Amino acid sequence: MTWELIQQQLKYVETNSVFYREKFQQLGISVDKLLPKDFTKFSITTKEELATRNKDFICVPKSEIIDYVTTSGTLGEPVTFALNEADLQRLAANEEKSFQLAEVTLEDVVQITTTLDRRFMAGMAYFLGLRKLGAGLVRVGSGVPELQWDSIKRFQPTYLVAVPSFLIKLGKYAKDHGIDCKNTSIKAAICIGESLRDENFKLNALGKKIEELWGIELFSTYASTEMSTAFTECEAHEGNHILEDLIYTEIVDEQGNLVKDGEVGELVITTLGIETMPLVRYATGDLVKKITSPCKCGRQGARLSSVLGRKKHLIKFKGTSIYPPQITEALADWPGIDLHLVKVSTSEVGTDHLEVILPNSFPKEELATLKPHLRAKLRVVPEIVFWEFEKLQQTVFNPKHRKPIRFIDERTQGDKI
Repeated sequence: MTWELIQQQLKYVETNSVFYREKFQQLGISVDKLLPKDFTKFSITTKEELATRNKDFICVPKSEIIDYVTTSGTLGEPVTFALNEADLQRLAANEEKSFQLAEVTLEDVVQITTTLDRRFMAGMAYFLGLRKLGAGLVRVGSGVPELQWDSIKRFQPTYLVAVPSFLIKLGKYAKDHGIDCKNTSIKAAICIGESLRDENFKLNALGKKIEELWGIELFSTYASTEMSTAFTECEAHEGNHILEDLIYTEIVDEQGNLVKDGEVGELVITTLGIETMPLVRYATGDLVKKITSPCKCGRQGARLSSVLGRKKHLIKFKGTSIYPPQITEALADWPGIDLHLVKVSTSEVGTDHLEVILPNSFPKEELATLKPHLRAKLRVVPEIVFWEFEKLQQTVFNPKHRKPIRFIDERTQGDKI
């Protein structure tokens, strides 16, 4: 069945996409004669191609386009995406299935703590999915802890949709205002934008902090604007389920070859059923593992691990290869470090220089034990730098960005995540 869906998408883009029609002609490939084993002959579509030839990916007349959004820009400048009515209906179906995986029912009320504006696809997706499912919803939007808690008290939601670090912020507000996070209507949170679990499905340091603070069930998700699809945990919490009727996934190595199941590689996706801007063998830049062992929930199909790193964000510091999530995990595991920033730049001799930036309120006497902790976790010790709390707070929680900025890459082709 999946191959039939892939063929349908290939025929569609061959007819309607300027970009893919040219690519197929250059490769000398006829979609009608293509066999499943030949699918990997298609060269991988890159983020750079999507950015520089953006309009050539559009397959429908402008008059059909209903919604314009942009990517979050975590690996470069934001890229424009457009959706027609069919794409919005598909988006709703995707999120309905995702919420069902997280056990949301008609009896639940879901409070959305992410923005529905600012060209953000996910906020609209949650709204459409909950409408299709028929669950109640509260559209609070991002930020404003006071309004979030007022909404929890007023509407008694059972689920939150939130960025994990924002749940920590909400918890701190609650503590400062005499609110008991463990004594509310909230029974679970659907977490977006940041990983909650390690490659063995165990809660990472961030997830443990949230669990300790709130005492609720946490569902991890993984998604992106380009995919228009979400990968969501079920009640077994053993990987994010792949909606195989909406997206085809491959995990590849540095040379673009498929890795064995269970090995880490870059996620390459082909969207299924997209009309406006479908993608074929698109490299996401995210490093994950595919899990093919049966899930305890009984659902069929494979799953993905949490994102273990981003291909372009590999840091080589003092002979050791590190990804930013490893550093964030090591810092989150240290009591009292709730605000930090990781920065990599190029040294005078052309090597990667790694810094961990902490607020100047951090007790300096703890450095004697923090550094051995980092060495044990990372095998190296980054340079520790201190900033004023306000400066660090504004950098990490920049209102111009939809997600907290935890990593700044100041190398030649760097970026922020």
